[in-house]
Amino acid sequence: MEFDQITRRAVQIFTQEGLLERLNSGKTLKIKLGADPSRPDLHLGHSVVLRALRVFQDMGHEVIFIVGDYTAMIGDPSGKNKTRPSLSFEETRKAGKTYFDQATKILSKEKTRIEYNSQWLSKLSFEEILKLTSKYTVARILERDDFKNRFENQQPICMHELLYPLMQGYDSVAIEADVEIGGTDQTFNLLVGRELQKEYGQRPQEVITFPLLIGLDGVEKMSKSLDNYIGLNDSPEILFEKSMKIPDPLLFDYYRLTTDIPLDSVRETINSDIRKAHIEYGKEIVKMYHGESAIDAATRRYFKVAQGDVPDNIPIRVVKANEIPIIEALKAIGAVTSNSEARRMIEGRGIKVNREVVQDYNLKLDVSNECVIQVGKSKFFKVKNS
Repeated sequence: MEFDQITRRAVQIFTQEGLLERLNSGKTLKIKLGADPSRPDLHLGHSVVLRALRVFQDMGHEVIFIVGDYTAMIGDPSGKNKTRPSLSFEETRKAGKTYFDQATKILSKEKTRIEYNSQWLSKLSFEEILKLTSKYTVARILERDDFKNRFENQQPICMHELLYPLMQGYDSVAIEADVEIGGTDQTFNLLVGRELQKEYGQRPQEVITFPLLIGLDGVEKMSKSLDNYIGLNDSPEILFEKSMKIPDPLLFDYYRLTTDIPLDSVRETINSDIRKAHIEYGKEIVKMYHGESAIDAATRRYFKVAQGDVPDNIPIRVVKANEIPIIEALKAIGAVTSNSEARRMIEGRGIKVNREVVQDYNLKLDVSNECVIQVGKSKFFKVKNS
């Protein structure tokens, strides 16, 4: 049944009756998803809602992917305990350029309509903005947990942050959305869209929220800024490697939210052989985003590195000397950006040269016959002179 396909991973539906009625109407629905390009990379956390959108697409409905190049200049305050740094319009547009290509790793490129909310938000006159703000009360805005907590703890809340839910909600008015989906952290913003549509004489959109995927740290939701993410643009080798790092207690959720593998077989594998379950998940994710032909090379590289060997086809970096200090070498190959970062890596025993751990900051490398520098567990560089 269509309804079950769409909602099987959902947390809440506002409203279930309305969604059923629209799905049974025979009309082509406008399904909205918005994303602010504060960072240019999408990850598996984003895939949870993108995969739900794909179900709508396969049913013949119109998916509208809204890149919030204008709202990103404010920065979504959801879940934040302080004001986010403002971005320029140029910065948000630049970050937004890669979104469509990444989103269409899951969505059908031909069936996806992409919009930038600057197209309508930038054209609002001050009179129209005043009209928009008159349709929602400060008391309702302060019901949001993040604003409420900051207010009670006497932490600053800037006026432009209060406008964010209204601006995101106005996106639904501008495109006359029938359904909007998002993560549970977006529930307040999505419901504001429903209220604003009523105020502007439109039928309020149905809202479906989906779980947030916990990142590789096992604590916070997946986020590039926390470096606990698996990126949709990651190479097959990195995808597989990161899949092996998923905390064991979270592996079932990763299967459930990011793949279509039958869950009964997943439970059985996880309970009997957790390592095998990780390997099968890694292979599935590589296949989903790079094709089946990429699986063998990704798995071979992982197991080769795990056994302490140097993988094949590692990048080559050329330096213009037969001998170079280790810290300068690390900067030259792009492994670090500063002397202090290089020293921290060495202190943490995170640097190896020809399989030997580097412990001396003053080590000088003989690169006349090339050498292999290993950074962390899985980054390798072959260094030689010109």
